[in-house]
Amino acid sequence: MTTESQSLCTRSMQAPSSHHRRAWCPSFKLREVASMYCTMVAIFFIILVAALQGTAPSENHFPYKVPLDPEGILELSWNISYTEEVICFQLLIKELKYGVIFGMSDRGEFDNADLVVLWSDGKNSYFGDAWTDAKGQIHLDSQQDYQLLKAQKTFGGLLLLFKRPISTHDPKDYLIEDDTVHLVYGFLDEPFPSLEAINTSAIQKGLQRVQLLKPNISKPTLPPDLEDMEITAPDIIIPNQETTYWCYIKELPDHFSRHHIVMYEPIITKGNEALVHHMEVFQCAAEIEKVPHFNGTCDSKMKPEKLNHCRHVLAAWALGAKPFYYPEEAGLPFGGPGSSKYLRLEVHYHNPLELKGVHDSSGLRLYYTSMLRPFDAGIMELGLVYTPVMAIPPKETDFILTGYCTDKCTKLALPQSGIHIFASQLHTHLTGRKVITVLAREGRVTEIVNRDNHYSPHFQEIRKLKKIVTVLPGDVLITSCTYNTEDRKLATVGGFSITEEMCVNYIHYYPQTQLELCKSAVDPGYLQKYFHLINSFNNEDNGNYSNSSVKEQFASVSWNSFSRDVLKSLYDFAPISMHCNKSSAIRFPGEWERQPLPKIKMGLKEVTPQCQTIPGLSPASPALVNIDGKKG
Repeated sequence: MTTESQSLCTRSMQAPSSHHRRAWCPSFKLREVASMYCTMVAIFFIILVAALQGTAPSENHFPYKVPLDPEGILELSWNISYTEEVICFQLLIKELKYGVIFGMSDRGEFDNADLVVLWSDGKNSYFGDAWTDAKGQIHLDSQQDYQLLKAQKTFGGLLLLFKRPISTHDPKDYLIEDDTVHLVYGFLDEPFPSLEAINTSAIQKGLQRVQLLKPNISKPTLPPDLEDMEITAPDIIIPNQETTYWCYIKELPDHFSRHHIVMYEPIITKGNEALVHHMEVFQCAAEIEKVPHFNGTCDSKMKPEKLNHCRHVLAAWALGAKPFYYPEEAGLPFGGPGSSKYLRLEVHYHNPLELKGVHDSSGLRLYYTSMLRPFDAGIMELGLVYTPVMAIPPKETDFILTGYCTDKCTKLALPQSGIHIFASQLHTHLTGRKVITVLAREGRVTEIVNRDNHYSPHFQEIRKLKKIVTVLPGDVLITSCTYNTEDRKLATVGGFSITEEMCVNYIHYYPQTQLELCKSAVDPGYLQKYFHLINSFNNEDNGNYSNSSVKEQFASVSWNSFSRDVLKSLYDFAPISMHCNKSSAIRFPGEWERQPLPKIKMGLKEVTPQCQTIPGLSPASPALVNIDGKKG
């Protein structure tokens, strides 16, 4: 993983002479032995130096790797040195014409982007740190934070090795955080006399999503009796369309006893690395005795209804993710009494070139043990209940909905010593843009459990937390999602459909408790008062509005500043319906309707880096690139 890198970027570039030490020759009487000793040491160092001169940086120096484009022409590898606060990138360009563009932006756009550009004027090649303005025009950055370390031709293509600080304090640079990063790339098919002459609207370009800053967590020791199980698509043909979700049902062997999953990793069919976007394995509900076997698209009309009851997450992987390890003291239980033997594999294929006839057998490999660990790990749902009473008006840029796991529920359901969250998977549907879960104790927000300010519904993975978060009885967990509905004409209500919305954080924790779902929604009675008020204000006939469904009522609202502001206020102060549920979907005993919102006195204070433009700073010059002793 991301062990202390000891300047991996610069270490791989060090001159071999930096490894030389003068060999000590013993000065006793056996001169022949001493001579042989010194000779062998000298030969060893000569061989070592020659080896260092003739090899590229080890792949272990770059543990993370993703294809950037669908054809795999650009392949990005990277590593992080947290001690030096530097990211080292290795970009393999398998087919180079006149240059490439690589960078980052808020949502994968080519405007207001932070870029590094390799370009040629037909004679020489140049490398420079650049940025684009709101119109997509490229400018050379006056602060050159991307440093080119190496440009080398290899059998696989051109290899670029470069680095940049994690935080540059340059207002033109992208602030890299530990959430989703939208990487952008572009191909230059012709020479350009200058950097500014590149027209970004006319080049072939695209985006890729990754989490660049992986937590610095060491691998735990695995048990000696480790077994594995592969859950893969059975040699399917990927549909020739941009987006496909493929579902496949796998059945566990008969009499499969209780085990702990302690690790899982992806299996990607060779050549399909750029097509397999993310994958998940779900376990079906235990009360469903028989789940029909199915192998097809998840939106197929032929898909059995019972597959909708296979929603318990066992494993999730997305592009750029490495194998997932459970803490040594816990494992995820599956198999045995009270556990369904049916698993559902879901694979998201991203095929923007609409390639035909591509076979695939990708999936996930689960590693499990019969030597049960001290604690069962559990998965708990936080956020909003899947209900239409929580809705986002149309034409919104950043509408926020919030769900609560209240102190009343955690007091009742959690053990006295609390639970320990070690991983989290955030989830919304298509309009989700940001997700955050915070922990509040005694009325004060004390820490962030997980946050993604650049969340994308097309990039979901289980992420290990940088540190374990302990939740005690009486604590409150607050999950907020930010949505963008600029392209929608009607309100977007909560629900299961992909065109409806969700706001969920699946937290992975131990020890497992009976509490499987801790979510909320606005009280339905207060929402009806909202509809009555809005209809009265707009002088609309509301005689039959109470007989309509909530979705129909939202569809009939005339959206203006008043109806929008009142809905926001309703969600901010109205009582909530609390779902404090056991795994059986039955609520814990108690009164859960019309519950008051938790009172939070103080939010978490965070220090935001202040980056100021330095006036009068003249543009820097790009670096002339020398590839194997040749310019250009």
